[in-house]
Amino acid sequence: MIKLSETKTKVQWNGDSALTLFFDEEASEDLTRHILSLINVFKSTFPEMIVEAIPAYQSLTLCFEPLSIAPASIEDSIRQVIDNGITDAKETQTSQNIEIMDIPVCYQGAYAPDLISLAAYCKLSPDEVIQQHTKKTYLVNMLGFLPGFLYLSGLDEQLHCPRKESPSLNVPAGAVGIGGNQTGVYPVASPGGWHIIGQTPLSLFNPTAKEPFIAQALDRIRFVPIDVEMFEKLKGEQT
Repeated sequence: MIKLSETKTKVQWNGDSALTLFFDEEASEDLTRHILSLINVFKSTFPEMIVEAIPAYQSLTLCFEPLSIAPASIEDSIRQVIDNGITDAKETQTSQNIEIMDIPVCYQGAYAPDLISLAAYCKLSPDEVIQQHTKKTYLVNMLGFLPGFLYLSGLDEQLHCPRKESPSLNVPAGAVGIGGNQTGVYPVASPGGWHIIGQTPLSLFNPTAKEPFIAQALDRIRFVPIDVEMFEKLKGEQT
């Protein structure tokens, strides 16, 4: 368990109305819990000031209502919270329920344009890549760089692969990729540098919904292989 008193935290202004906290810790489930605990504490400490809290692997950005803050005093207040050590993850529990979600993925044909090349790099057959990718339960560490993009840890070392030297210009929504030691899912169509080994028919991001994202940090994800016919059936049910 991470102790705040043992964690070096750097506080840096991010524009004129946001502060970013950088944590000198390796990305991990404990650090993710720690960051989510901090969000709860800061929101309760500054309920009228915080507009948004943006967690990442090793940082937390707090966005403030510009007219409600005095920069020097808010920075001092943030540092006091950190120095007081009241946000230890063991003491400040998040209220979020941990979910395990099955995400169907088609690893066939046009839905998996980089499967064969990644398998060759990993010295595995395409079927072995699929087997390795679907046997694990993954942790959602964070959401970004697109709204609802799932950054997942727990990828088998056999599937680790550097990102593409030349990113693809159009990665479809629902594409499941591997980049470095991570796997993830693209919520919307965009350029991207991860190796696409499959695609899910599920919609990961709905900006008009009360809960716009299909998953949150600390949720668990499992990938379930489906064929093209099932992909098309499920895709049709999403519309």
